[in-house]
Amino acid sequence: MFSHTSQPCTFERDCEVVMIPLGDVVTIPAGTVGYITQSLGGSFTVFVDGNLFRIAGVDADAIGKQRVMPPSLPDDATEEDVERLLWDQMKTVYDPEIPVNIVDLGLVYRCEMRVDDKGDRVVDVEMTLTAPGCGMGDILVDDVKAKLELVPTISQVNVELTFDPPWNHSMMSEVARLETGMF
Repeated sequence: MFSHTSQPCTFERDCEVVMIPLGDVVTIPAGTVGYITQSLGGSFTVFVDGNLFRIAGVDADAIGKQRVMPPSLPDDATEEDVERLLWDQMKTVYDPEIPVNIVDLGLVYRCEMRVDDKGDRVVDVEMTLTAPGCGMGDILVDDVKAKLELVPTISQVNVELTFDPPWNHSMMSEVARLETGMF
């Protein structure tokens, strides 16, 4: 499963991880040796004892990497700046089995920012998965929600998972098709 580009790592502390593709949360103990097979978007995929695990960016220190810091906005940020940062944040969410972000994969159908009755900014996202039975669905939804909640001035994020319309390869960006060889 690991290649010549995989990087060996040793867990420096106990770390909660997500098993790919099942989505189960488990703890890998300190001292465990593995291989980093993917390090895109601020999270890591690690191969350990025949299994793949996803490590969140906030836990990167467990494998000797720099923790991922939250995004920021300038004081004079416009609505467009906030919306751009929302999309940039979603581009840091990667399918753990395909090294392409969910925006370029075409998994995000809608991302809208609105102001609620209290004057707070709320973000509504509608997204899908490459396959309805994907065990990582809840993890990807939680990842989108968590990364958007990091955007300053956002008070609430709602992520809805839908399978209508069903995802297909034509929804991928040109960049994603080139990266995956599906052009």
